[in-house]
Amino acid sequence: MDAAPESEERPIIHPKSPRQALMAEMLPPPPYSRRARHPIVVIGNAILTAIVLLIIAGGAGFYFGKQRYETPGPLDRERTVVIPRGGIRDTADLLRREGVIDQAALFVGAATLLRVEIKAGEYLFERNASMRDVLDTLVQGQAIQHQVTIAEGLTSEQIVQKLMESEVLTGALREIPREGTLLPETYKVTRGTTREQVVARMANAQKRILQEVWDRRAPDLPVKSAEELVVLASIVEKETGKADERSRVAGVFVNRLNRRMRLESDPTIVYGLVAGKGTLGRGILQSEKAQATPYNTYVIYGLPPGPIANPGRASLEAAANPSRTRDYYFVADGTGGHVFAETYDQHLKNVARWREVERERRDTAPVSTGAPVPTASEFAPTPTLSPNAPGRTKQGQRPPPRTQ
Repeated sequence: MDAAPESEERPIIHPKSPRQALMAEMLPPPPYSRRARHPIVVIGNAILTAIVLLIIAGGAGFYFGKQRYETPGPLDRERTVVIPRGGIRDTADLLRREGVIDQAALFVGAATLLRVEIKAGEYLFERNASMRDVLDTLVQGQAIQHQVTIAEGLTSEQIVQKLMESEVLTGALREIPREGTLLPETYKVTRGTTREQVVARMANAQKRILQEVWDRRAPDLPVKSAEELVVLASIVEKETGKADERSRVAGVFVNRLNRRMRLESDPTIVYGLVAGKGTLGRGILQSEKAQATPYNTYVIYGLPPGPIANPGRASLEAAANPSRTRDYYFVADGTGGHVFAETYDQHLKNVARWREVERERRDTAPVSTGAPVPTASEFAPTPTLSPNAPGRTKQGQRPPPRTQ
């Protein structure tokens, strides 16, 4: 092995005394590095130190923020809050004012970090809901569902009036939908849903259901189109509210249509008089039964030119597949239903019993200044278009009974 150069050999130190010989050897200081003191290195070290401190502070902030984010909130009971359309900051301020959260800044930070979209609506927040629960509810759009119920047999004008009375719906309606184009049903909506949206849903539902029913109709049905089926179903809807009677009532009308007899349905008189605005609020007068309107089936033959209400699915199905009976007449039985008859003589006996029920009710009813209650339809044979057609009244037969 080569010996080290003389220039690199340590100088020989001769101690001046034994004490000095026992002392540690003092090494010379390390050579000075100019690069270690360069400004770029100093700045780099400072930046690195700052980054490390920021990471530590950020980690600590994330840890405590996450804990706060998942900690049960300040709500002491359930609360409903309507969240309008707006920014995250506005939503956070509203939630803080309502007592749902207690730190708006943390809510804004979490929503911004997660890049979520808050949906407007009416929300129910549970007791002690954490900020995470609140944000999840708003992001998933779990808004409160309200029910808007439209009863079968209402006219389009009545449906519009009911929608206008709803407090959860918004906006106006441009026009009243055509009669018979809306499906009565219970619809779930969120607060702020427009009335136009509800009408559109009802119209789409009616088209879908009508097509399904029309495709399954009886093959010998005396109606030419789905639109005529709606007309027939609307009359069935207005004549009875009992589910087990619909198909039988429809069968009576179909039998009459097949024999070219007038339908003589009282609700068609009412519709022709009030033009779809509702009810008369009284009984039908004898003169009104003879009053000619396009809808009065005591005057016209066949179906009226359009529906007299918006029928429900059950009435559409009854009209499409009516009971196959020989009934041509029906009258109220006093219990909310009807009694049916095949012949005119049977019908007269049923009418007589109904008259007795009416008399008993009038005798026992308290004195009232209100309008009389309308009675149910009473069918009777009527002349047909042809003198030789089946169902023509017999010579000398007394006229059918009329309700007042």
